[in-house]
Amino acid sequence: MSTGGAPKTRGSAPYYYEGGTAVEEDPRWKPWLVPLILIASVAVFIVEMLINDCPAHPSPFGGCVARFLHRFSFQPLRENPLFGPSSSTLIKLGGLVWDKVVHQHQGWRLITSIWLHAGLIHLIVNMLSLLFVGIRLEQQFGFVRVGLIYLISGFGGNVLSALFLRNGVSVGASGALFGLLGSMLSELITNWTIYSNRAAAILTLVFIIVLNLAVGTLPHVDNFAHIGGFITGFLLGFVLLPRPQFGWMHRHDLPQSSQPRSKYKPYQYILWVVSFLILLAGFTVSLVMLFKGKNGNDHCHWCHYLNCIPTSRWSCDSR
Repeated sequence: MSTGGAPKTRGSAPYYYEGGTAVEEDPRWKPWLVPLILIASVAVFIVEMLINDCPAHPSPFGGCVARFLHRFSFQPLRENPLFGPSSSTLIKLGGLVWDKVVHQHQGWRLITSIWLHAGLIHLIVNMLSLLFVGIRLEQQFGFVRVGLIYLISGFGGNVLSALFLRNGVSVGASGALFGLLGSMLSELITNWTIYSNRAAAILTLVFIIVLNLAVGTLPHVDNFAHIGGFITGFLLGFVLLPRPQFGWMHRHDLPQSSQPRSKYKPYQYILWVVSFLILLAGFTVSLVMLFKGKNGNDHCHWCHYLNCIPTSRWSCDSR
């Protein structure tokens, strides 16, 4: 009976042929960080609405929505169609505003804005996405690596957003979530040999990513945060999510001739080094440009189309 060979997959968990029997690996960790992020995001949104107190601050756009909720009622839909607070409340609580980051030295907004949401619809969509993507990653790779990808990707998305968008306030965990999607894609690539249906898996994931990025070109969506988060997460996946090559974990049980010489394959080391250097250079250049007040659009005259494509039905200038 063969004890070697490439591992296959059943669902999301890899399994190996040992003694002719397919043995599936259980998830290595019980997820708790992703549910905690969900709870924290909901709690922050409750605080947003508590501080917003729509009835106490009359709006020129009309009356509050769902007034029976009293101070938790929403701003008029003409002002915020996502059932949420006013822009002034989001700014007060740490929303991303270019002028405050660059001229008032409030760089902390690049982190705090990740935890804010523009409305109930925004919150629900993001949290469902977080559960769908984050639970699987945390089960397989643990809370430390998933937490790092989530926070660094959210930060990277906000940096790119601040470089290209100078008007309005940007909030939400979308950049961090796109980072998780990006890390899933790079995890598939760097651990290519352990998956059996890898072509189908990668095509499905690419389709989901492209579809979400396409939706991001609609008005009122910060697609630069999506793109920045995705690129950051994609590179971090090569750094944080490589799996040891087959046989490494059980190398002491294998004949000397069958034991792998290295924990990882050569291409995994190469991807690790290249991705780390690109991340380091990218963050260094982007942050220097941002805090010097540079406008990304001056260096990329077509990039604004990545964020919003004007049509006969809407104008991107009115965002």
